Amino acid sequence: MTSAVPPRPPLDPSLVRSLLEAPDGPLARVEVVASTGSTNEDVVAALRADPDAWPDRSVLVADHQVAGRGRAGRTWETPAGTALTCTFVLRAPPGGRSLGWLPLVAGLGAVHALRATAGVAAALKWPNDLLVPADDELEGWGPYRKVGGILTELVPRPDGAAAVVVGVGVNVLQGPAELPVPWATSLALAGARHVDRLGVLTALVDALDEVGRRWRDAAGDVAAAGLAGEVADVCATLGARVAVDLPGGEVVTGLASRLDADGALVVSGQNGDERRVLAGDVRHLRVV
Repeated sequence: MTSAVPPRPPLDPSLVRSLLEAPDGPLARVEVVASTGSTNEDVVAALRADPDAWPDRSVLVADHQVAGRGRAGRTWETPAGTALTCTFVLRAPPGGRSLGWLPLVAGLGAVHALRATAGVAAALKWPNDLLVPADDELEGWGPYRKVGGILTELVPRPDGAAAVVVGVGVNVLQGPAELPVPWATSLALAGARHVDRLGVLTALVDALDEVGRRWRDAAGDVAAAGLAGEVADVCATLGARVAVDLPGGEVVTGLASRLDADGALVVSGQNGDERRVLAGDVRHLRVV
């Protein structure tokens, strides 16, 4: 006997726009497409062709994304009707301060949205993975599994400013056989109280709009905006023993002790030395 597959209705573009687009919603432009390769690639290409194509506080949502991209060129694929895939556009504050915090600040908004809507104890894995608790430990992930991710990009504008492109992907309805790797999960499998993609999207828009406003109002100073401390509070990497695979092949191991002023991960070794990590793949190690 097989378990019933929950309904996977397509997103209703007119309903999404009525909820999210001005004057009734918070966003200047909302577009929903049935299918695309990558929402980030679509938005970046449009902005390069026309810097005003996607105004500040806008979003492209794909009902099904067939060639999604993760960090470091990785692919991210999901069955139709099971995931939330979207790309937000914000204007960066002048000066370009703390741009290394972008995936972390976006991750903070996503964590807030998942906690509020799905009722899961979501957390952030440095720098851009969305986690939910698991019943057992898995090497590299500890007592967590990956439920989504963030991909941020900057697109320069002719006026010297930049558009911030924030791609968000969240696994919502996948069953065990639909997950590509052992460390992946979905909101449904994590016991979420709500697994409605539209509800998660609405919460995500509200949360990202809130953290984005605070970031811009503080001219990109995440400490002054109070965002640095909030990111640290939801970051499951901090306080964990980690191994970080650096782009050049070096592996840094130690305790993930704090986030530096620019969002870098600071790893403390056994002899007390500290290494700043600006880019790398973090593995959460088992406590022995």
